[in-house]
Amino acid sequence: MESDEDRHDRADREIERLAEQLWALTRTLAGAEPPSLDRLAAAGFDVSGRTARHGAGRPCVTLLIPSDGRPELGHNLIVAACLGAALAAAGTNESGSIVVTDSPADADAVLTFQPGTHTWPAAPIPARTDLRVTMHGTSGPTPGDNTDALAGLLQVFTAAGALRARLPLGAAIRGIITQGGVSTDAVPETAEARFGLRAPDGASLSRLVMEMTTAAEGAAMATGTKAEVVHIGPMHAHFQDNSVLSGHFARHLTACGLHPETPAPGPAAGRPEAGDLSHRFPTVHPAVALLDPVQATGSVAFAEATRSTRARTVLLATAAALARTATDLLAHPALVRQAWDEFASRKRDHS
Repeated sequence: MESDEDRHDRADREIERLAEQLWALTRTLAGAEPPSLDRLAAAGFDVSGRTARHGAGRPCVTLLIPSDGRPELGHNLIVAACLGAALAAAGTNESGSIVVTDSPADADAVLTFQPGTHTWPAAPIPARTDLRVTMHGTSGPTPGDNTDALAGLLQVFTAAGALRARLPLGAAIRGIITQGGVSTDAVPETAEARFGLRAPDGASLSRLVMEMTTAAEGAAMATGTKAEVVHIGPMHAHFQDNSVLSGHFARHLTACGLHPETPAPGPAAGRPEAGDLSHRFPTVHPAVALLDPVQATGSVAFAEATRSTRARTVLLATAAALARTATDLLAHPALVRQAWDEFASRKRDHS
């Protein structure tokens, strides 16, 4: 059987061989366009829709890609690194399967990462959901018959500010007005806002949703309007770290030249689907720094940073670390069992 060191060396050499192709790929991915997996077919992957598979059976190691290539979120780097890691790991694979997809159905381990402003072995992604708050006013033949929907909505923002002042660490409320009227000559009958809620865990998020709903109803009562609060999309779970995987990946990332630090308290940027998946499978979701922490993920500056010299370093080092981790999981069933044992232990602790 090939030694771990030899497998890692082979994976590293494959990433070096693919370096220019992977770097070029980051610049062809953009916007909401789904990344193509066709380039994996030439390497023996069976490509079907949004999933590519190499090998068969267990263990099954999945490399999680985003469903788009948006550079302002670093998705172009994630796609390129995961494709490179899959190609490198496939070259050493003797048993089990490697899957690249944006929607895993079954896995023994899910591997991905998030470019950001810190290098951490596990990104503390909060539980999250979005609410749409709509305030309904009334209009009548005289000014006294009118109730101002926008005034009611502004009261909701005031209440959200009061809630924000006493949120626990790791929680957040962010809101934007999406509809506030069409003319200054008329009192708005409808006003609407979208609020993003973040919390350390699902129970905290549920409480925050209830508090925001109560705040909207109170604002409506105070202004003579009517409040309507609905969820936009699902409630996503917080990320559950698997220290077996994240510790293993962190050692490989260090060997590849990037040095993870202890995560700071509070929430971190990351893909919400990674939080959901971490409650179904052992998952590794590190953060890898592209910019100084004063910069914001999602900004124009961040999109530009994905084309920098630093981004190329992050791409190749992370691809190699992901490939090394994948090959270790495929070669050592005991490592997979350790990851699942920790997963089960955390699930018992939170049940």
